[in-house]
Amino acid sequence: MASGQNNGHRLGITEPISLGGPTEFDVTKTRELEKFLQNAGLYESREEAVSREEVLGRLDQVVKTWVKAISRSKGLNEQLVQEANAKIFTFGSYRLGVHGPGADIDTLCVGPRHATREEDFFGELHKMLAEMPEVTELHPVPDAHVPVMKFKLNGVSIDLLYAKLSLWVIPEDLDISQDSILQNADEQTVRSLNGCRVTDQILRLVPNIQNFRTTLRCMRFWAKRRGVYSNVAGFLGGINWALLVARICQLYPNALPNMLVSRFFRVYNQWRWPNPVMLCAIEEGSLGLQVWDPRRNPKDRFHLMPIITPAYPCMNSSYNVSASTLRIMTDEFQRGHELCESMEANKAEWDALFEPYPFFEAYKNYLQIEISAENADDLRKWKGWVESRLRQLTLKIERHTYNMLLCHPHPGDFQDKSRPFHCCYFMGLQRKQGGPANEGGQFDIRLTVEEFKQSVNIYMLWKPGMEIYVTHVKRRNIPAFVFPGGVRPSRPVKIVSESRRGSGSKVSGHAGSDRSCEGKLVSDGADDGRKRKRVDDNIETQDSKAKGIPVVPVHSGEVREGSPPVSTVSSCSVKSDQVEGNVSGESRMENPENNAIGTLSIRNTEVSSRNGEGDGSVRCNPPSAAFIDSVVTSSSKEAEKLAIEKMMCGPYVAHQASPQELDELEDDFDFGDRVKDVESTKGSPMESSTANVTVAAPVTSSNKAGPSTGSYSNGVLEELEPSELAAPLPIGIPSASIPQRKPLIRLNFTSLGKATGKSS
Repeated sequence: MASGQNNGHRLGITEPISLGGPTEFDVTKTRELEKFLQNAGLYESREEAVSREEVLGRLDQVVKTWVKAISRSKGLNEQLVQEANAKIFTFGSYRLGVHGPGADIDTLCVGPRHATREEDFFGELHKMLAEMPEVTELHPVPDAHVPVMKFKLNGVSIDLLYAKLSLWVIPEDLDISQDSILQNADEQTVRSLNGCRVTDQILRLVPNIQNFRTTLRCMRFWAKRRGVYSNVAGFLGGINWALLVARICQLYPNALPNMLVSRFFRVYNQWRWPNPVMLCAIEEGSLGLQVWDPRRNPKDRFHLMPIITPAYPCMNSSYNVSASTLRIMTDEFQRGHELCESMEANKAEWDALFEPYPFFEAYKNYLQIEISAENADDLRKWKGWVESRLRQLTLKIERHTYNMLLCHPHPGDFQDKSRPFHCCYFMGLQRKQGGPANEGGQFDIRLTVEEFKQSVNIYMLWKPGMEIYVTHVKRRNIPAFVFPGGVRPSRPVKIVSESRRGSGSKVSGHAGSDRSCEGKLVSDGADDGRKRKRVDDNIETQDSKAKGIPVVPVHSGEVREGSPPVSTVSSCSVKSDQVEGNVSGESRMENPENNAIGTLSIRNTEVSSRNGEGDGSVRCNPPSAAFIDSVVTSSSKEAEKLAIEKMMCGPYVAHQASPQELDELEDDFDFGDRVKDVESTKGSPMESSTANVTVAAPVTSSNKAGPSTGSYSNGVLEELEPSELAAPLPIGIPSASIPQRKPLIRLNFTSLGKATGKSS
């Protein structure tokens, strides 16, 4: 088989960037990476692997028994009853071979045309499972975008989907990769089949499955440590990371995982979103199903980070990404790129790449979203619904503040063990850099938060006790239960460079305590003046006598926009107001390389020498082998850069629509049907379940030209109305009838009226 080809055909929509094979360095670093992943506990034991196989065999027996029972109950003759069959397929991380200990198994049950989803799958099969003693935590979600039955079988977590085909008999050797399998299938079946079809197609489109698996394990672990692994929070989920890694494998078909990880960051650090990532050309197909195409589908133009599935019908798997989460991920790609270059120069090790992002050290201001319920079952349902809506809070804040207030959602939830049936979510708040300096305004997001709470409260399965509260909390007041062991870490000492005012400003110091990858996350970003910074809250509200929820002052933080350039320390700048914050030790620029390893400045010295921009000492000496090698490396990088640029010239570029064109935010598909009838909410006990909480989160901002200019001024800020005196907003009104957005951004808060309060 030729390099980078499969059955004589090129893999991918472009030629590979490089067909080069591994060097001794690659072999050594790959062994180190594999050992690191082993030590991190990412591989299951042989005993657990056997247990999973037994569970899948048992599940296959159960669905075969179920389909025969319903065939008999529907009056089919005995021969058809005996031939009746259902089959279990796996997909996701288990099918890809990158699952870890205790991971869920994504499964699909394929049944015949007479086995219905509502009556038979969520009815009869659910009853069968409920009567089995080895089945626990059974939780059907029939009205999700992709209907699913969740449960544990002999302690192994299972997510079971259902696909009803137009066949009377399901053959045991059924091939669901054929497009004909979608003939006459309903939308829910097409979506349910998509996971398996995409997973199998990925495995067909990568040149070396083992190298792909090791690299994907690495990137999944990295994404969890850095806090960018969560589809529902607006980051990327398992299938998204698999597609991104698979594309790198196509571009470097003979590379080992060490090089693939390095090239992953190099390529996506230069990627200009919303150019799509595709493993193969988008096929129109013969069944008339809609495929992703921003040239024809207006909705597709709003996707910020398109990662297209390779199986018909090709769709964007990352539609949840928002402006804020895209910014966070691109910062992370740049950080990863810089660290990989440091590793290539033997200036860093693998553990530096996987350093957890200290989310609760990264910002000065947060939104805390608390939810509670009466019992564990209600909390599980309530959590599922609220999590599916949290992305809307990010989108609403972005839109209502003209993308000037950025949100960083934490992908996980936190539970206070002293409070049963309760959990919290957090979002970091930061003002986007870009307007004129020292012309701060403030954003009032009270009505935005109220609108979000109303969208949460119109939940079809709402029960008394299901409540949601949204409050502002400063970093110093973050509850202790979010930290490992419930102990707040001591603040690290920050060493501030004397040359802060110069172009070479940089700050060093260890930013965070060690955290497990399961939840204590977030990203440091790149050190070129476009990184996420710690948010300075030295400017307090002007009247400390305010009651209820205070103003949220969020100072400026630099954010990268557009295509990420190659970063150098010399491009950093710190404005005078930021310097004052730094002097106090309360605000500093995030710099992952300065977190314990101090490699960034070393690496940039080397780059400067390579580019002939150093102090001249290299140029004055005879060219050494190392220097010649660096020139070759530089030339190779330039060629790679040109190859990456060439990939941006496809037919789908620059079809992004303006946010102002979107009348209403896209809703999450998950749990999309679980909305109460608006009329039924009037007078319900739900009205008072959350209306007693207010968030007034004005955030310092700069004036910005454009449609939003009239919404900012430099007048004196007025104190927010105390929440206990505020008048209630009507509950149960659809978001379309909320007052116009422009009053949401205003300095004269009293003209807004008393926005929220406890309903009577």
